[in-house]
Amino acid sequence: MMGLMEILPQRCVQIAKRELLFLGPVGLIMYLGGVFFINRQRSSTAMTVMADLGKRMVRENLKVWIYPEGTRNDNGDLLPFKKGAFYLAVQAQVPIIPVVYSSFSSFYDTKTQLFTTGTVKVRVLDPIPTRGLSVADVPQLVDTCHQAMRRTFLHISKRPQENGAVAGPVTQSAQ
Repeated sequence: MMGLMEILPQRCVQIAKRELLFLGPVGLIMYLGGVFFINRQRSSTAMTVMADLGKRMVRENLKVWIYPEGTRNDNGDLLPFKKGAFYLAVQAQVPIIPVVYSSFSSFYDTKTQLFTTGTVKVRVLDPIPTRGLSVADVPQLVDTCHQAMRRTFLHISKRPQENGAVAGPVTQSAQ
């Protein structure tokens, strides 16, 4: 997340869980980098922050970078998406631009928290329009976005085998 601050488009802010604010220097750097923190334990507070952010998106021409799963995941597949990002996009009537990262489980062991060398592939998918959509359209929007991102995630998370064939998605048990 911190590395993204250097490559994000201009006028782009990130949303992160509030707990990260209290991670010492990491939290301070994120705060100074303009990250918006959401208290996921208090949905009313989180909804207020998102609604205010939606107004700022329109007023200040902001872009928002959101992690729709809401947490890190190493199970070799995508988790269900939280709906807040999609309500925000519909409120602001802005397109969703899905960005998909390949699995990191081939070079990061979550049990030992050790990194080895590896590559993360990134794909930017076509924008998904929200103009004219309403709150009633959010469940379908979530499903459409999840399906497109999952299909891409599974495709780019495959790793080559020695004989040139392609292995299935990388999972913890495959290590």
